[in-house]
Amino acid sequence: QVQLVESGGGLVQAGGSLRLSCQASGSIASINAMGWYRQAPGKQRELVARIASVGYTYYADSAKGRSTISRDNAKNTVYLQMNSLKPEDTAVYYCYADLRALGTWRAQDYWGQGTQVTVSS
Repeated sequence: QVQLVESGGGLVQAGGSLRLSCQASGSIASINAMGWYRQAPGKQRELVARIASVGYTYYADSAKGRSTISRDNAKNTVYLQMNSLKPEDTAVYYCYADLRALGTWRAQDYWGQGTQVTVSS
């Protein structure tokens, strides 16, 4: 069984910073990409950033210049440092990992439970 557990969300004023963390644990054979999505009320879930196992990164336009994604492969953990936060960044942030579980042949996406980020104006 595989679990992804997020932490680091909360309430912050506009212009502030937050660092989200997400650790994958359980019967993991290998992890490919890891990343973060977000979903605001009434909107579709959207990609924020992702990072490949070798470190290549991709950012959505909304995150470029304000966010940094990183990972610690030894800890199966992905981080999202968010700076200069805006009220429109308010959403539930979900981490995901494209990973292969032990005893399986194919990788698939696993998701965390989500962590709320609220940015006040």
